[in-house]
Amino acid sequence: MQQYIARRGDTVSRIAARHGLTPEHVIQGNPWAGSQPYLYPGQVLFLPSAPRKRYAVQAGDDAQSIASLFGVGIDELEMLNPGVSSGRICLPGKVLVIPAATRGTEVYLHGEYGPAEIEADAARLADRYSFVSSEVIGHSVLGKPLRLLRIGSGPRHLHVNAALHANEWLTSPCLMSFLEEYAAAYESGADWHGRQPVDWHRDWTLWAVPMANPDGVELVQEGAMPDHPHYAELMRWNCGRRSFRHWKANIRGVDLGDQFPAHWEEERDRRQVPGPAPRDYSGPAPLSEPEAAALAALAERVPGDAAVSLHSQGAEIYWNYRGYEPPESKQWAAALAAVSGYRAVELTGSDAGYKDWFIERFRKPGFTVELGVGKNPLPVADFEDMALDTGLILSAILSNLK
Repeated sequence: MQQYIARRGDTVSRIAARHGLTPEHVIQGNPWAGSQPYLYPGQVLFLPSAPRKRYAVQAGDDAQSIASLFGVGIDELEMLNPGVSSGRICLPGKVLVIPAATRGTEVYLHGEYGPAEIEADAARLADRYSFVSSEVIGHSVLGKPLRLLRIGSGPRHLHVNAALHANEWLTSPCLMSFLEEYAAAYESGADWHGRQPVDWHRDWTLWAVPMANPDGVELVQEGAMPDHPHYAELMRWNCGRRSFRHWKANIRGVDLGDQFPAHWEEERDRRQVPGPAPRDYSGPAPLSEPEAAALAALAERVPGDAAVSLHSQGAEIYWNYRGYEPPESKQWAAALAAVSGYRAVELTGSDAGYKDWFIERFRKPGFTVELGVGKNPLPVADFEDMALDTGLILSAILSNLK
């Protein structure tokens, strides 16, 4: 058992991942950590030693098959089980100690995925792949960078954003994971689930903003301590609740999903939320918030041929907006639904979203994709399926969908 002192930015999931544990291991040794919404810097936790995974050798196994099964190297397996590679101890019934799996990717979840993870992973992707560019298109209310990653050299432009709503942060690593898989497949010349990234790169330029609401994401994941610059207002807007897991808005209590100049006044009047709140407050004016303004400015600077805003949850694809959408939008939506298993929905009674504005402003196909099913924030266990769904939908567009 080791002692650990919580620091700013720590969560139970992040601490667990850093020490090779599960969140349940951490809570088991510190039951109080499961009953408070966030850890406070300075709190002392007692962490058990990381458990070793074990495996009983089956008939027909050898060192190579076992290493492949667990995604580890034979040398690593040999280090913990001397003689296994020679076959002397690789006999049915023999219990082997399995090393931790090596990771071949830059993007993976080690607890919650927040602004710091976006910045670190974006830098690694841009450094590893020369054809992936990274820039900042603006800053959040609290000054966090709004990161843009660009890949491709084609004449058609696809805009994609994620985590516009704070408690939908799991959409961010889904988009980042697809960007990494795209880059790796393009570099190696491999296909991606039967599709050709070489063609994507030739035909399209992809403009991705993986975390459009970094302040809100951080609030959902880490809460607000008394030294937060907006602490008093946040606690008032949150009705005194210390948990912000349900929070959708930015740090000023403005719902970025209701911020765009597409019948904004009608959405404001329909919502009837008069001031800052966890969700549904449209703000004092369209594009009053720097996060929404940066997304709109990017689309104006590089007019897109299509746009996708990734949200959660519902396993649905919204494709229309007041009849402003082009004729092909409905066919595109049907094709995206077919590859993902999601439901294409013709939506009414909703305005001022990014997709709404994009369709009205440019008369091009725009989609809101509701990834996953459940209650936000969706569990980390859903990441793998959601990331694949993201890739299937974006790859269908990039594969010259007409």
